Amino acid sequence: MDLRQLRYFVAVARERNFTRAAELLHIAQPPLSRQIQLLEEELGVELLIRTSRPVRLTEAGRVFYEQALQILGRVEQMRNATRRVGLNQNSVLSIGFVASTLYGGLPALVRKLRQHAPEVDIQLLEMMSVQQLPALKEGRIDLGFGRLRHSDPNVVSTVLREERLAVAIPEGTALAASSDPLPVEALAGEKLIVYPREPRPSFADQVLGVLLDHDVRAGEVQEVSEIQTALGLVAAEAGLCVVPSSARKLRSDVHYRLLAGERTTSPVVLSHRTGDNSPHIELVKQLIQDMYAENPPWLGLEHNLPIRTSFSKS
Repeated sequence: MDLRQLRYFVAVARERNFTRAAELLHIAQPPLSRQIQLLEEELGVELLIRTSRPVRLTEAGRVFYEQALQILGRVEQMRNATRRVGLNQNSVLSIGFVASTLYGGLPALVRKLRQHAPEVDIQLLEMMSVQQLPALKEGRIDLGFGRLRHSDPNVVSTVLREERLAVAIPEGTALAASSDPLPVEALAGEKLIVYPREPRPSFADQVLGVLLDHDVRAGEVQEVSEIQTALGLVAAEAGLCVVPSSARKLRSDVHYRLLAGERTTSPVVLSHRTGDNSPHIELVKQLIQDMYAENPPWLGLEHNLPIRTSFSKS
């Protein structure tokens, strides 16, 4: 399939009529019908119910329509961003991030960056930690905020902080009777919900590594795609979940206890390409240092172990 076929299908789906869609696209109706037919043959499913008036989408057609809108919208964003850069209207800074960093300092950092560099087009791309390294080396992002340490010589990484871990516990259970830090050993035999399921290695492996370091075995481990799903399952009394401390504000219908013990933290890591001396990257580093000097609530000892962040010249 190609973008032309996606545009043709979206036009028909919007107009619910082949004739009107063909007029809007400035083509004849037979070629339009043929392209939609080829698209259906490639997918192996019917997208449109042609016998109805107006034309209706099948269930598969509705799914394909939503996906096509997202793809075409992303292509338009790409076209506009490329034109701005080509015409020297704007610089682009692409930042990859894991979702949990949104509960810490990332939103404040982006606001400060927009204030100090309004000429920069900031693109925020949710991306797992393990996906950020190839994205940096391939030039798809310029900065990454993740949670995995690495030894790749082509990428410079700085641990911004060691964030404490917390355990999400169903309300009304025995472990929820206290708010004191919970020893790792208390997780022995408990059903544990971890995320993300893939790609690996990930935060899930960090959590399982903490248990391994303390010679603790969970009773059962269930893998899910994202933190919201994991916490929803905790609220449904399906198990326990270990999360970054700053994520405790996500749901109020579960009980949280900090995880006690050694090495019960998860790093927040800033990464960029080795040798990339872009002034925007240097600005981000300076803004981070300024933010840390302000000692915001999410940086307090309740959430993090003491760490002195310093950036080396790359």
